[in-house]
Amino acid sequence: MKKIIAKLSLITVLTIASTALLAQGPPEPPEDPGEGGGPVGGNAPIGSGLAILLTLGAAYGGRKVYQYWKDQKEELED
Repeated sequence: MKKIIAKLSLITVLTIASTALLAQGPPEPPEDPGEGGGPVGGNAPIGSGLAILLTLGAAYGGRKVYQYWKDQKEELED
């Protein structure tokens, strides 16, 4: 019973503490549009990360298809 109460109190404390962890707001836009500066939303590159995720997803799917094909081949031989 003590373990359950300890776990529930820990979950409650972590849930309440997480409400204070807010993301940082966007930067202020420049006063003069001719000043330049970066875009308002920031300029984080996502192209290479997207390519990595797609490559890993294709490799995972290929492995699953190969395992399925291999299992079906073994079942037909038996």
